[in-house]
Amino acid sequence: MNRTPQGLIEILQPGIGTTIQDRGRAGHRHEGIPLSGWLDAPLAEAANALVGNAGGEAVLELRGMGTELRITSGPVRLALAGAIAAKWSKQDDTHTPLPAWQTATLQTGDRLTLGVAETGCAYLAVAGGLQLPSLLGSQSSYWRAGFEGLQGRALRPGDSLPCHTWTGTDVSEWRSHEPWTEHAGVIRVMWGPQHDHFLPESIAAFQEQSWEATAEQDRMGLRLRGAALCHLNAAAADIVSDAVTPGAIQVPANGQPIVLLADSQTVGGYPKIATVIQADLPKLAHAKPGSRLRFQSVTGAQARQALKEQREAWMQWLATRESFLPPGFIDEKALYNCNLVSGMLRAEL
Repeated sequence: MNRTPQGLIEILQPGIGTTIQDRGRAGHRHEGIPLSGWLDAPLAEAANALVGNAGGEAVLELRGMGTELRITSGPVRLALAGAIAAKWSKQDDTHTPLPAWQTATLQTGDRLTLGVAETGCAYLAVAGGLQLPSLLGSQSSYWRAGFEGLQGRALRPGDSLPCHTWTGTDVSEWRSHEPWTEHAGVIRVMWGPQHDHFLPESIAAFQEQSWEATAEQDRMGLRLRGAALCHLNAAAADIVSDAVTPGAIQVPANGQPIVLLADSQTVGGYPKIATVIQADLPKLAHAKPGSRLRFQSVTGAQARQALKEQREAWMQWLATRESFLPPGFIDEKALYNCNLVSGMLRAEL
């Protein structure tokens, strides 16, 4: 049986906040295991689409800076998605910038130094996906339980990420005309399930003011800062622990909201004033410290429509991909199709 040769990507420097993520571990929350997975699913799937993946493959989620990689067994085709760029260092000591939103095929010995994820979240996808052991149906990292996708721990220098080598014979790469961006604008929520634990004026204030994203944030949650929200009374600031989900907005006694993210716990004891709709969860991935967030309540029907419109917009973006020849290659097909000579002349000396 023929098998695709295994590629290897060495972690020279893991960088800040770099993890391995896919769609997450659905179906295990009743066991106390968080969903995990991508913080910005459409952006991660855009990276997968650029390299020709079917969807759902594990990628590197980039949340900061300092990630450096080397191809130790190639070639490997990859692409970046998000507000990020990289420096591609080849074996012949030439260096070239590698922007996001296009593929590149790196050879054994090539290095990739990633820049800053300017909006707080970006993704690197590899053709065929990363090929790490699956745990409970997912390769996603979840550090608190030792679900790292690699040896039960965070990435370290010297680690190797197995993947597929690129075996295609077509030298054409792929790119998109426009980046997929959908992380700006108001964040839509549905009230509850414990919005009745708050004074009416606090319900109004939750939407009327802008909230500052603080530095107290990780993949588990995001603390906000603003004018404190008031509970009906001291007892209303605490509830019997019940189920929580990514997007739930808890408000402890100090009145400062906490928005739960992909690695959130499965139960919590703070009342939840509202829950972010699924279509707007990706916006939370880009809430860098100091950025301002505003919330707006919507109905269930509006939430479903927003998700439908997001999927339609993503499919429209997908249609913008095109192939191109990287520098150094001649487009012979285009050359042969050009009518360079309209006739033939006989010349005699």
